Amino acid sequence: MIKYRWGGKGEAGLTVADMCRLTLGRSGFRRSRVVGDAGQKRRLWRASGVKEAVAVVDEGGASAKEYQGRLALLWFERDSDIMIRVWSFRLSTKINTQKGSFFMTFCGKNMKNINTFDDLSKNLKEIGISEDILSLEETNPVKNPIDIFRSYISYHLSKITSISIKTFLPILEQASKLENGDLVLPVARLRLQEKPDVLAEQWAQKFPQTIVCAKNQGSFIQFFFSPKLLTQFVISYIHRDGDKYGSNNSGEGKKIIVEFGSPNIAKPFHAGHLRSTIIGSFISNIHEFCSWEVVRFNYLGDWGKQFGNEEELQNDPIQHLYDVYVKINTFVSQKDNPEAENLNTKAREYFKKMEEGDENFLKLWKRFRDLSIEKYKITYSRLNIHYDEYGGESKVSQQNMESVIDTLQKKNLLKKDDGAILIDLSIFSKKLGKAMLKKRDGATLYLTRDIGEAIQRYERYKFDKMIYVVSSQQELHLSQLLKILELLDLPWAKSCLHINYGMVLGMSTRRGTAVFLDSILETAQENMHEVMKKNQKKYSQVENPDYVADIVGMSAILIQDMSSKRINNYSFVWSRILSFEGDTGPYLQYAHSRLASIIRHSNIPIENIKEAGLDCLVELVAIDLIRILARYPDIINTTMKTLEPSTIITYLFKVAHVVSSCYDTLWVMNQPENIATARLSLYIACKKVLNNGMRLLGLTPLERM
Repeated sequence: MIKYRWGGKGEAGLTVADMCRLTLGRSGFRRSRVVGDAGQKRRLWRASGVKEAVAVVDEGGASAKEYQGRLALLWFERDSDIMIRVWSFRLSTKINTQKGSFFMTFCGKNMKNINTFDDLSKNLKEIGISEDILSLEETNPVKNPIDIFRSYISYHLSKITSISIKTFLPILEQASKLENGDLVLPVARLRLQEKPDVLAEQWAQKFPQTIVCAKNQGSFIQFFFSPKLLTQFVISYIHRDGDKYGSNNSGEGKKIIVEFGSPNIAKPFHAGHLRSTIIGSFISNIHEFCSWEVVRFNYLGDWGKQFGNEEELQNDPIQHLYDVYVKINTFVSQKDNPEAENLNTKAREYFKKMEEGDENFLKLWKRFRDLSIEKYKITYSRLNIHYDEYGGESKVSQQNMESVIDTLQKKNLLKKDDGAILIDLSIFSKKLGKAMLKKRDGATLYLTRDIGEAIQRYERYKFDKMIYVVSSQQELHLSQLLKILELLDLPWAKSCLHINYGMVLGMSTRRGTAVFLDSILETAQENMHEVMKKNQKKYSQVENPDYVADIVGMSAILIQDMSSKRINNYSFVWSRILSFEGDTGPYLQYAHSRLASIIRHSNIPIENIKEAGLDCLVELVAIDLIRILARYPDIINTTMKTLEPSTIITYLFKVAHVVSSCYDTLWVMNQPENIATARLSLYIACKKVLNNGMRLLGLTPLERM
């Protein structure tokens, strides 16, 4: 334990740590200077606007660094070589000279071989963290290093306030900026009678300042973790878990069906289909990452009155079917066209025959369906997407649909209107309105088939959750579907969810204005290839430039599509897709490949990395990077609740920016072995987190580009 004295005349003042806890956020320093002999390492700090007060560090050292108009105070513990940023603060503000006392102990134990709760308990018991603190059901300290500190903070806040530990756990938030702490408690959210800012100050003063430093800022309490202890946990957890770092077992023993993509057959895959496909794939990936058994389901629109013919199929089947599709819709949409209704009538008759199982009518349809699926599979594989099952409206049991009609009829929920069968859902909610389940000719509709399909899926899979990834344009349809499943008294109905998303504007296959995805991918690849060629030296080192250009091009498309909230619409703009400016897919790929290059050129054996001593990771940028990497399990937990891919994208760009700021300081080449090994261990951990997040999003991380 090292005590730092903050003194003025007569040494009657505060410790430096007092300044950290009570006043540092409102103070500034001009400069430091060394006094006394070199062995003492005594430093004086003179505060702006305060003539007499100086900080005297008798054991260890302290330093400050100006960065973007702010000054960061660091203190240095000589025995463990750990330099810790306590706070950063704006220059030329006055010091609050409130008195107090404060001590800080940093624990330097190497946290290795932590694979079970018992392993963790044994390690932490030595530094005063009991098993009771770690065994809270709401936390997962063996998988999430921040949960160790979250549990510790909640436990001690409970002791100070007599408020339940479980009250604090859910409201401890990640600080938006690192200078504001690792976790923050917004006291106002507790809705207590006392003033939040008064409580924040009182609780911060009483909080035991050991492995966590507490500081009040208005009605918030900011908690800063011991960087040395956090470093040991985070790096060891990442190296231990590898591809599974950030994951959890929340879905263990549970099964989920994710329905996504679901294009109509005989039409090319266009940008309008992209959103459901990549969002659904992401939702599948993150559930699988959290131990769910995932069934990726492609429910094809393979049933209906729109059809083509078999001519010219051999040359370009999908394009020909699409051309027929557009021509038919253009023809029937023409006003004052007496043949249009006749064509529609024939189409309805054709569909009715297929629904009745007429083999002659089904033959051509099956040909179209099989060709479409084979073509889709090629595009899906290029996007890093696979399906476990290709279903479709055509596979829904007629018996199931009739059973649904009978059940609803017995509940007196159905009405007839000119021969058609309707259900009036407006009695439950006006916005649900009336829904048709059977046409007057006896043919079923999308809704009828979707109900029957849901029942079939549960009978087959016994799922715990089913998600429909469908655009917001289909909000009414999905709301009606989910309500009818509920009215059927199906016990699993409430396990079915609709995850919506905004539209790619300007896409309409009915008008023939679609931008085909294969064309988009080809254009993106060509553009990326041209950019790569501009740096001939690097280009010559890339083993397969066509492959790399394709991967980077797809990364650009995927990231720009998922960068904003799901519900937001966006216009398909080539210039934005292909831009290399700002936070883009190519930038993420570059960040990953640069880390791969550093690791590749280090020539340090991997066994050395596993045994690396981390005490020399003392630089401010290193600590900042570690604090960001620590947040990944929390990011996963948050994203599992919201299913917003943009949350992970924002986080990955933060990681990329912070690691980029490390390169000028944290050299690996030509450094002492212990320093080089520790830094490389950090870079490997960072690369692993980037890799994990990119794969969840559907990207293929590149080693070279």
